[in-house]
Amino acid sequence: MKAAAFDYVRAEHLDEALDVLGREGSDARIIAGGQSLMAMLNMRLAKPRTLIDIMRLPELARIESKGGTITIGAGVRQASLQEWPELGRDLQLAALALPWTGHAQTRSRGTVCGSIAHADPSAELPLVLQALAGEVHLRSAKRRRRVAANDFFVGMMATTRADEEMIEAVSFPAVHKRSAFREVARRHGDFAIVACAAVATANGVRLAVGGVADVPTARDFPDLDGSALDDALNGFAYSLDARDDVHATARYRRDLVRMIGRDLMREVLQ
Repeated sequence: MKAAAFDYVRAEHLDEALDVLGREGSDARIIAGGQSLMAMLNMRLAKPRTLIDIMRLPELARIESKGGTITIGAGVRQASLQEWPELGRDLQLAALALPWTGHAQTRSRGTVCGSIAHADPSAELPLVLQALAGEVHLRSAKRRRRVAANDFFVGMMATTRADEEMIEAVSFPAVHKRSAFREVARRHGDFAIVACAAVATANGVRLAVGGVADVPTARDFPDLDGSALDDALNGFAYSLDARDDVHATARYRRDLVRMIGRDLMREVLQ
């Protein structure tokens, strides 16, 4: 199947992209890496009237570290972030998750913000954003605003971005405490059946889970051990409302949350 007909705008500057997006609204879509959007176009799951290409805007292709915050522009490819020299020090969790994000070929084209915008609950980068309590920078022709990850994802591939807004960047706090990541998928590079990310906090561990609920979900745990840890993880696993599908049963997903969560929490507290 081929995509439905659409107009193509190659934005030469950011104001042009925002102007077209403001006029077209829900009939326009931003295209960056295109690794998710092109498949949706070809299957006609998305039928925009206009595509706005932002990949020739240098101001969106930057990774900036300032004041303990890492800001990643909408034009930064996943491979570029993976090659960023400070990644292992300032964003250890992203460094651990990126090798599991698709394949080398898709990472060379796909963007960090594109994965966040697509908001697949099984994807690794939305999970990292949630685990690190990052923010999404939204911009329209009239305003800018920042939305916390916990408020940005509202459902299966659904976010609080308005039709006239685009993701200008995402930001993560630089985290120098121990992090851990693990996922189970049918094949390496597939979307996760269950993915877990853990980050040490001042009082314990923040554990985030993807692939189970409609959105990546995080919870802060105190420093627990033994039966207290098992009970807390069991309660968390059941709160995610896991469901059976063609890939796994709800019970299997809950078991993975309990098993992987326990291992990661112990790992980051060592």
